[in-house]
Amino acid sequence: MVVAKKYVLKSHFQGLPKREDLEIVEEELPPLKDGEILTETLWLSVDPYMRPYSQRMKLGDTMIGELVAKVTESKNPGYAVGDVIVTNVGWRTHTILGESFFQQSMPKIRKVDPSINLPSSTAVGILGMPGPKSGETLVVTGAAGAVGSAVGQIAKIKGCRVVGFAGSDDKVAYLKSIGFDEAINYKTVTSISDAVKKACPNGVDMFFDNVGGEFFEVVLSQMNTFGRVSVCGCISQYNLEEPPKDVVWVAGAYLGPVVVMCIILVSTRPVSSLILFHQLKVEGFLVWRWNIEEWAASFKEIAQWIQEGKLKYEETVTEGFDKMFDAFLGLFKGENLGKAVVKV
Repeated sequence: MVVAKKYVLKSHFQGLPKREDLEIVEEELPPLKDGEILTETLWLSVDPYMRPYSQRMKLGDTMIGELVAKVTESKNPGYAVGDVIVTNVGWRTHTILGESFFQQSMPKIRKVDPSINLPSSTAVGILGMPGPKSGETLVVTGAAGAVGSAVGQIAKIKGCRVVGFAGSDDKVAYLKSIGFDEAINYKTVTSISDAVKKACPNGVDMFFDNVGGEFFEVVLSQMNTFGRVSVCGCISQYNLEEPPKDVVWVAGAYLGPVVVMCIILVSTRPVSSLILFHQLKVEGFLVWRWNIEEWAASFKEIAQWIQEGKLKYEETVTEGFDKMFDAFLGLFKGENLGKAVVKV
């Protein structure tokens, strides 16, 4: 009999997450049925999106998240003991995966290709970033995180000028070491707007935003005509206890931080006009819009860049399942450099 540990939601987060909002509980897993596999978690992914998505969860649900695990027992011919997989079942040590996870139309599990000679933790980090025009300028916020650092380096590989914003001098040094043309500590500049103008004298062609809020508007105001904006995250908004004062209420309802970007785009600030008159293309995206074949192709391309030394990555590793909350909270305090993971 296998006993699994998992984090469950005791109360929804209000502001910054608190340890007492979550509880570690144990559960006995039943014997495997035909078609099922038993997995043991190796790595847990630590990501800001978990904060807003948790608002959708019911109390008692397992805290949302992705993990890397190895197969320890199998009654499914497609999976052998020792296979390494990635799936999204939350913060837990052991999991039984059944038929619904293997549906071909929308699989909830993917194998880690053993021919990719990289640490298994990268399957929820640098390899999980689905992958601009040469000579264009890209601005990345949250640039020293897992996504931002990968985006900037891929843009450099494609021949772009890349400007990154981060929250410490150490992170700025890291960004310069991996090839960013300009790296700026937004906490020490007197004006973010002036910093963007100086770093991007010819304007901004592409903006990859992980931060949201006021930063979003400042960069938007300096976009070139027909610029493109990728809205990946809005970490500056996730722990707000009240909606921003200048939002326009949509259908009389504040929908919460999970859709704050939708609200920002209809705020009383001139964001909508900036998008209109600069004829910008703004797109939000979630990683699971890409199918399993596109993920596999991305993995191979990114792995090749890493092995050729064109793409570098950092991980902030926390050891121990019981330290998962500490790693999670550290995201909102800027403690991680690169991808945050927990080694179980």
